[in-house]
Order: sequence, then C-alpha cells, then structure tokens
Amino acid sequence: MLMTSIFPGRYVQGAGALASLPEEAARLGARALAIVSGSIRAAVEKAVAGRKLLDITLERFGGECSDEEIDRLVALARKIHADVIIGVGGGKTLDTAKAIANAIKTPVVLAPSIASTDAPCSALSVVYTAQGAFKRYLLFPRNPDVVMVDSQIVLGAPVRFLISGMGDALSTWFEAEDCREAKSPNMTGRVGSMTAYGLARLCFDTLMADGAAARQDFDGKIVTPAIERIIEANTLLSGLGFESGGLSGAHAIHNGFTVLPETHKFWHGEKVAIGTLSLLMLTKRPADVVAKVYDFCQAVGLPICLADIGLENPTDDQLMEVARVACAPGDTIRNIKGNITPEAVRDAIKAADAEGRRRKGK
Repeated sequence: MLMTSIFPGRYVQGAGALASLPEEAARLGARALAIVSGSIRAAVEKAVAGRKLLDITLERFGGECSDEEIDRLVALARKIHADVIIGVGGGKTLDTAKAIANAIKTPVVLAPSIASTDAPCSALSVVYTAQGAFKRYLLFPRNPDVVMVDSQIVLGAPVRFLISGMGDALSTWFEAEDCREAKSPNMTGRVGSMTAYGLARLCFDTLMADGAAARQDFDGKIVTPAIERIIEANTLLSGLGFESGGLSGAHAIHNGFTVLPETHKFWHGEKVAIGTLSLLMLTKRPADVVAKVYDFCQAVGLPICLADIGLENPTDDQLMEVARVACAPGDTIRNIKGNITPEAVRDAIKAADAEGRRRKGK
C-alpha cells in the first residue's frame, strides 16, 4: 500500500512577514498578478512600494471563488503575461489565486491576511456558485510554492476570523482518525503517512493547549507565543493534517449546510465546528472527548448549536436536505468506516444541536 503526504514548498510566519513578499515572489517569476482582498490592499501596496524585484499588477478580488471570478482573472493574467500569481487575503481569495495559477501553469505565492482556514497550504480550491453555495473541489497537481503569514496583520483582523480558523482546525484530527481507521484515502487518493496523522493530532493538542489563551491575548493586539501557535495550527497543521490525513464527515456536513441560505452569512470554520460536533455524535466518540470539544468551543466562542449558524428552528426536511448533500456520491463522508445514511447524519446533527442547546439552557 502506497502512502503519500504533500506539503507547500515553503512556509514563512511571523510579525512583519508581508514585507518579504516581493523577495519571495521574485524567486519564482518576474511579472506577478496579485489578487488582493480590498481590506488588505493598502498593506500590500506598502510592502511592494519601491521594490524593483519584480513587476506586480494588483487586482481586487471580487469576493467569491466562483467559476466566473476565476475565468475573469485568468483572462487578466494571460493579458499581462503573468509568470507568478500572488494571492493576499482570506481563504476564498487564496483559493482563487491557486485556481488561476493552475490554469496558466505558473507558481503561486499565498499570503493569508487572516488565520481563518487551512486553505493556504493545500493543493485544492473550494469553488462556490456566484451566490455562495458549495459547487465542487478543484484538485491541483502541486501545493503552493510559498505560504507566508504575517502575524501582525492577522491581529489586525476581527477576532472572529481567528475563532473561525480554530473551528476549521478542530475537525482535523477527528477526520484524519476516521480515514486512518478505515484506511480511506487522503486528498491525494492514497492513505496518509504516520507523519500526517501525527501532525493532525498535534493540531488538536495545540488547540486544546493554546486556543483559549490565544483568544484572550488577541484583544491586546500583541503577538504572543499562544497566538503564534494558534496561527500555525489553523494554517499549517490543519492544512497538512486535512490534506495528507484526509477528510470525513465534518466537512461533508459543512457542505450540506451551504444549501441553506440562512447559513451563508456564517463562515466556513463556524459551520465546520457544527459539522465536527455532528461527526462526534455520528461516530459515537467517547463522552469525555465530546465534552472536551464542547467545552473548547464554548471557551473560544465557536458555535455549539444550529441557532449559532442561523438555523433557529430548522425543519426535518431542511436537515434532511443538508444530510443528503453531505452524503452525496464522492463526498468525504464516505471515508468513515461503515454505511453512513442521510438519516443517520440528520439524527447526528439533531443530537449535536440538542447538546449545544442543553449547554446554553435553551
């Protein structure tokens, strides 16, 4: 049996890292198209001002990693003959940059402005419709060439992003364990390595050890060791753990939630957190583990019931729609050992919600 683990080519993290963006990109090309989220544009302009290492064209990201936005930016990249793509911003900006680089066969440098997802390190993009519903995964033959995280810039974003990143990272170990136990494939189509499963566990342990402290430290806007470790857990450990360890039910249930418009204003990691709690119920994890995860979510401010992601009084029909999408052919819930039915997924979501409401006294 072949084992495969995949990694980004270079990972850079620390306060002030964005200043080295031109230097990192210039190792890979001479003419860059930089896809930039609007909120971070001024910081990018400052980082590249007066730097003659390469020619950079800045373009504002349209807001959704959709086929329409990818096509628009691919056309621009070809027009300016870009030989390296840069993505600076949130997860959807970075996923779009990866898709562009893959389309025109160039290297890609990613600089997340938030620590809200593990998207920066992976060789895939999540494509949505223009309206924000999950559409499909795009899998690429290589991981990003450079990932660089400026911890000070991460602190400049609302704390909700960091918390959402912890929600995404929270699923990593449980999903990797499902894949390991079932000998299910990771994102390469092969089983993961001992290293991958070990990193997935390290991700979970780091969240448990440093998550609450990082949440508290964040308000001081000072880069503390706890914050650095949680940024690394959210970005690198979660990225390596999910991609080389594998996904299972938490992300599949997240995908199901995206069909309900009420959830669209909530972020990926917030919905993944509910997906993780549902996965714990679906796979009958030990009671002490379930309690520990709920305690963690409450300590850092993650959702623990459906109302927390906009579903105040969902009907059984709505939850069955979520469950059917989660169980769609080819989705990652199939990586769990045994036969997982939509009915079982619906009931697990209801059980997770009931425990969350009980803890909130609702």
